[in-house]
Parts: sequence; C-alpha cells; structure tokens
Amino acid sequence: MGELRAPQGATKKAKKLGRGQGSGHGGTAGRGNKGQNSRSGGGVRPGFEGGQMPLYRRIARRGFSNYPFKETVVVVNLSEIDHSYKNGETVSLETLKEKRLVKKSVELAKILGNGDITKKVTVSGVRVSASAKEKIVKAGGSVEGSESEAAEEQSAAPKAAAKASKKELTAEADAEEAKPEDEGQE
Repeated sequence: MGELRAPQGATKKAKKLGRGQGSGHGGTAGRGNKGQNSRSGGGVRPGFEGGQMPLYRRIARRGFSNYPFKETVVVVNLSEIDHSYKNGETVSLETLKEKRLVKKSVELAKILGNGDITKKVTVSGVRVSASAKEKIVKAGGSVEGSESEAAEEQSAAPKAAAKASKKELTAEADAEEAKPEDEGQE
C-alpha cells in the first residue's frame, strides 16, 4: 500500500498566476488579450449567450415534475442486519444509523429479503418487504408497526372504496339493462 503512486502526468501543479514575468505566466496570466473575461470582476453569469436568447429560455417548459416530492427510500438487506445485529436487538432507523448501515441524513429505510437471518430481532419503525417479514418471523423475531403496513392500509383504503363504488355502478347498470328486457317480454 505504501508504494502506490499515481501514474506520471495524472497530477499537475496548479498554475501560479500573478507572480510576474519570470513565472512563465506573466503578462496576461492565461486570460488572453482584452475583453470582458480578461478584466478583474469580468465574466458572464451561467447560461448567458452574449445577448442571444439563451437555451433555457428557448426550450418550452411543460408539464409537472414530481421530483421535489419524491420519497427516497434506502434499502438494507437481511444479510447486513444478520451481520450487524445481535440476538434480541431492535432494528429501527436510529439503530441503523448508529451501526452505519444507512447515512445519518436518511429519513426512510426499507428492509429487503436478500440473504438469510439467523438472529431474533425486533423490527420497528422501518418498512419491511413481505419476504423479509416472513424470514424475520421464521427466525423467531417480530415486526412491529412497520411503516409498510400503514402505507399499505392507506393506499388500500381508497382503492377498495373505488372498487366498491365501481361494483355498485356496474350492478345498477346491469339492473337498468335487465328492466327493459323484462317489460318487452310481457
């Protein structure tokens, strides 16, 4: 390890500017002759194209971006939990941060079922996939109040309500269609 070196030419010394003619970078100091960019305090803002309509204004902006609202969920595998935790310990977002399985800035984490778990752990306050939950319970552990269950219930409630109302509408439509047929047969 102590003998490792960067290949020759990979690292260069920075130009030392403003050291006079003898420095090799005297005179214009690499800025060229005259003009806005040669002067101190000169230069243009990012995106400026010399007065021409800049690209960011030429291109139409349409639609909606969900980017500011997206949830970033960090994934932790069961094999990592098995390696880092002991029997009887609790797996939570705080302990995942303490054991450096996720960064301190992480707000959402999910345990996936990759790998096996041999230790009895209690998971709370972290999302858990169905396969991971099955393996944790099989190993003698438990999953308490995982966010995934709450999220599933929240997402399932509107879907179930929509499904029920759709069934009611189709049943009503079928009933209406059946009435004229009965009247016509009499």
